Amino acid sequence: MPLVTDAQLDKANLRTVALARRAALEPAARAAAAEAAAAHAMEWLGAVRGEVVSVFASIGGEIDTDPLVRRLREAGACIALPIVLEIGKPLLFRLWEAGVGLVPSAGPGRMAIPAPPVDAPAVSPDVLVVPLAGFDARGNRLGYGAGFYDRTLSVLRHAKRIEALGYAFAVQELPAVPAEAHDERLDAIATDAGVVRPAEE
Repeated sequence: MPLVTDAQLDKANLRTVALARRAALEPAARAAAAEAAAAHAMEWLGAVRGEVVSVFASIGGEIDTDPLVRRLREAGACIALPIVLEIGKPLLFRLWEAGVGLVPSAGPGRMAIPAPPVDAPAVSPDVLVVPLAGFDARGNRLGYGAGFYDRTLSVLRHAKRIEALGYAFAVQELPAVPAEAHDERLDAIATDAGVVRPAEE
C-alpha cells in the first residue's frame, strides 16, 4: 500500500474546505460570478483570434464556463474540450465547433464528462483554461487528485509555449496550497473578483 504524504493529507483537507465554500454559493451569485470571471479572463487573455483555447465543460459545482465560451467565440478563438483517454495519461483535446452538441465521454472513475463527438478533430491548445478545487496567490492549483492537468501541462510546456489559466470562484482561494514536485503552476487564475497574477508578486 503506497504511503500517504503530509502534503497529500494537507491537500485533502484544503480541498474539503474549498469545495464546501464553492457549494455554499447561491444560484444567483454563481451566475453573476460566472459572467464576471469571464470578463476578467478575457482581459487577461487579450487577443485570441485564431488561437485554440481549451475550456472545460462545467460539472458538479464548478463555475459555469458558458459565458467564457461565448466571449471566446465572439473574439474569434477556436474552442476545444479535454478528453480523458486513460487514467495516468495526459488529456486529449478535440475541437468544439459552434452549434455542435456535446456527448458524454468516459471521465475518471464513474464520471461522464461532456465532450465533442469522437469524429471532432484532435487539436493542440494554445491556452488551457483549467478547472480546480482551490488555488493560492502563488499560482499553485489544488485539483481533484487525479493529476490529469499536471501531466498534460508538463507535456505541452515541453512541446510549445502555452498559457495555463485557472478558472474558479474567488471563494476557492486558499492561504497556501502545498506544492509537490509534479505540480504544474498556473500562469494566472481568473475569478469573479479579478485575476490573480502570481508573476507580479
